[in-house]
Amino acid sequence: MNDLQTIGDGTGRRNDEPPVVVAVDGPAGSGKSSVSRAVARALGYGYLDTGAAYRALAWDLLDRSIDPASAGDVIDELERFDFRIGTDPDEYFVRVRTENVTDAIREPRVTGVVSLVARIPEVRQWLNERFRHILTATEFDGIVAEGRDITTVVAPDAPVRILLTASEEARMARRSKELTGESAAVVGEALRSRDRADSRVVDFMNAADGVITVDSTHLDFDRTVDAIVDVVHSRSSTSPAH
Repeated sequence: MNDLQTIGDGTGRRNDEPPVVVAVDGPAGSGKSSVSRAVARALGYGYLDTGAAYRALAWDLLDRSIDPASAGDVIDELERFDFRIGTDPDEYFVRVRTENVTDAIREPRVTGVVSLVARIPEVRQWLNERFRHILTATEFDGIVAEGRDITTVVAPDAPVRILLTASEEARMARRSKELTGESAAVVGEALRSRDRADSRVVDFMNAADGVITVDSTHLDFDRTVDAIVDVVHSRSSTSPAH
């Protein structure tokens, strides 16, 4: 199989209206993944972690001993890339072939090369097409999709588009709590390196027209979730569905 597949709750949407798409963008360490997943739970929506798809591809390349820095080899591997990603926020998983790699794709060796994979235009186009299919075909009444350029490239017409950001200091502090085995200096340099790599592909610090900025620098996790839920309620009630 060479397509990204998803598993929802199996119930189907309760009406014939298109799903409400909530697109969440932002820099590394801003809390996109954990916050978006919590927002999906609060709203009863699906959840799409697009970054996990890039990580899964990077893991697959390493597992097959393919050089992630070789764009040609990476592009060739797309036709053999067999993976599934769950969109139920309570049953999230990532599989490559038959292997559950939900935790493995977060390993440092994958983190260290995922930017090499994500900056290849053909890879981004290939995955973006699959992301768009997931957003329109979800079984949930809505879906929260998070990741790079979601608000501008993948779902520019989504009724709710949010840039979740925070100061570099706040992002470093949060990432340090997640990576307890790493020193603050190592975490800080890794975050800055990721920002530099990502900035070559997308502008992740400035909101595009129509995108609402939620700055979580001085908000705890629950307040950040509440802030985004409030935006969803206000925008989805006044904008046409995607």
